[in-house]
Amino acid sequence: MEDENAEVVSLPQAPDAIELRHLRAFVAVADELNFGRAAARLYLSQPALSRQIRSLERLVGCELLRRSTHRVELTLAGEALLDRARGLLREVDEAVSAARSVGGELLARIARHWDSFAEVSPGDLQELRIAFEGLHGQFEPPPNISVRSVNAGGVPGLLLTPEPEEPPAALYLHGGGHVAGSAFGYRPLAGALADSAGTGVVVADYRLAPEHPFPASVEDAVRAYRWMLGRGVTRVTVAGDSSGCGLVLSLLLSIKQQGLPMPGAAILFCPWVDLTATGPGHPPHELDDIRRASAGLYLAGHPGDDPLVNPLSADLTGLPPMLIQAATGDPLLGEARELTDHAQDCGVNARFELFPVDTHDFHIFWSFLPEAAQAVAQAGRFARDTTLAAQAG
Repeated sequence: MEDENAEVVSLPQAPDAIELRHLRAFVAVADELNFGRAAARLYLSQPALSRQIRSLERLVGCELLRRSTHRVELTLAGEALLDRARGLLREVDEAVSAARSVGGELLARIARHWDSFAEVSPGDLQELRIAFEGLHGQFEPPPNISVRSVNAGGVPGLLLTPEPEEPPAALYLHGGGHVAGSAFGYRPLAGALADSAGTGVVVADYRLAPEHPFPASVEDAVRAYRWMLGRGVTRVTVAGDSSGCGLVLSLLLSIKQQGLPMPGAAILFCPWVDLTATGPGHPPHELDDIRRASAGLYLAGHPGDDPLVNPLSADLTGLPPMLIQAATGDPLLGEARELTDHAQDCGVNARFELFPVDTHDFHIFWSFLPEAAQAVAQAGRFARDTTLAAQAG
C-alpha cells in the first residue's frame, strides 16, 4: 500500500555541458589507466585529454581519477560513473548504428531524386532545365519563411525572410551548372539558410548560358551586391552551391578588382569551381558529360583557366572568411579540399567541413537528410558569428 505522505526524491539532473567527448575521454583513461595511451587511442594530444578530464570533473563536481607521477587510479566516484558511462556510450553507438541503417533508405531516396536528372541528355538543354526545376520542386521552404519578389539593381530575384521579417543581409547564387536553376527553384534551400542565419536572403535570378554566357552572370551578381550595399547592408554574406560557388568566387574577385567593400563572409556548399575539369578534384563520374557541356556553354570560348572563372589559379588574398562544406561521397570532394588549401595559402580564413553523405550538393535535401540539416544550421551559425565578430571589431 502506498503512503500518501511519502515524498518523491528527485535526482539531480546532469549538467547540460557534459558532452560525449568528456565521457569517451574518461572511459579511455579508465581502461588504460595511462593518459599517454588513452590520448593515442583517441587521437588527441595528452594536454587536450587532460583538459577534457578536468572539465568533466568540474562539471560532475568531484574527483574521478587520482593521478601521480607513477600511476592513475579511479576514485570511488570514478568507479560509480564508469559502468554507467560505458552503458550510455554503448547505447549512443547503437542509436547511431540504427540511424545509419535508416540513412541507407535516405540515400536511396536521394538517388531516386538524382536519377531523373542524371538520365537527361547533355545536349537537350530544355529537358535538363525542366528536370532540374523538377528536382527542386519536390521540396518547400520552412513554414516560417516569407517569400516575395525583389528587383536587386535590375536583377530579378526573390527575398526570403524569417518571421518576424529581418532585413536582407545575405546574397545567394544558386547552382545549376551556369545553365539551369532559378530563384524560385532554390526557395527551399535559401529559405533554410535564412532560417538558420536569422536574416533575409536575396536569391538572384542571374542570367544563364548559353543565351547569356560569361561574364553576364558575374555582372548580375555584382549588380545585386551593389544594390544590397546601397540599402545600407555593410556586412553581406554571399553564399552558393555547386557551380554557384564558382560564381560566388567570381563575384568576390570582381569586388576586389573594383575596390568595393568586401563581404563579411562566404559560404560554399559542395563547390564546383574548376571548369577545366582537369585537376585532381575531378574523378570520373556519371554527370561528367553534363558538367563538360555546361562549362562549354558558359565559357563560350573564354579561357577556362582565367583566374576570374577559375579561383584555383587566382590570387585570393584579401577575400573574406570562408566556410567550405563537402560530402565524403561527392565526386568533387578533392576540388573542395584543393580550394580550401589554396585559400589558406593565400591567407584567407577558410574553414573546411566534411559530412558523411554519398552525393554532390547534398544540402538541397535538408528537409529529410539530417546531415544536410546540420550543415545548413552550421552555415547559418557561421554567418551570424562572422557578422558579430565584424561588429565587435
